[in-house]
Amino acid sequence: MEINGTTALVLGASRGIGLAIAQKLARRGVRLVLPWYDWPESVKAMKKEFSGMEQNHVCIKADLRREEEVNRVARLIERETGSLDILINNIERGGMPVVHGPYTLATNKDQWQREMETTLHAKWMVFNSCLPLLQKAEQACVINLSSIAALTGRAGIAGILFNDGYAAANRGIETLTQTWARLGAPSIRVNELMLGIIDSRHGRGTRGWGLLTEEEKQQLVNHTLLQRTGTPEEVARAVLFLLEQADFMTGSTLRIDGGFVLGNERVPAIPPGILEK
Repeated sequence: MEINGTTALVLGASRGIGLAIAQKLARRGVRLVLPWYDWPESVKAMKKEFSGMEQNHVCIKADLRREEEVNRVARLIERETGSLDILINNIERGGMPVVHGPYTLATNKDQWQREMETTLHAKWMVFNSCLPLLQKAEQACVINLSSIAALTGRAGIAGILFNDGYAAANRGIETLTQTWARLGAPSIRVNELMLGIIDSRHGRGTRGWGLLTEEEKQQLVNHTLLQRTGTPEEVARAVLFLLEQADFMTGSTLRIDGGFVLGNERVPAIPPGILEK
């Protein structure tokens, strides 16, 4: 897919992974629509960075957990361009157990619902609202960002980072990816990028990572085959691959986790066996 001159709706672009993706796309000549809601300091920096670019990017405040707000963003895109070529469905809310503790705490009364609404339901609403715009494009591509929490759950060393509701919400994203790939074919490709421990998301630079002991941090790194956390830049490059080079890929989940799901189990030498010659 040739993305120069296209329009992309990029969620979560005020910081971390979403920002790295937006920066990559802008450098490729993509016009961006960037919804924002919280993180005021990050939003201020995002507006400053993108407002002066020649593509005339649009920043809009919207709570994407609310259907009327999602529809308002879709109407804006329709007025501005009439269609949508790229949807980067990068919206989530994960309550890290090391930060939030158990759901039974009074302060966590709405935490489970918040994780579900943001991580799963908001993605569903954004796609459905934007589907008519995606269908108007000659070619379109949707990328759902998810987490390996869908596979690990709250188990092992990952249990200090991934909460039950967040894991369950991410488990549902693959079903949406496959359903939307069927709905969108043949002109709309829909794929999923499943993330491991990435700096700015569960890794370095997050409040939760800062609360871990050095031993816990080392356990997480040791559990990862590549012996490190990932970076937003690496995620952004994977997004570009799915957009520009994976024209025959749809309904698929691409995992970028440094081998965390495989874990630190090593492959033993084959035993000599007991069979005689």
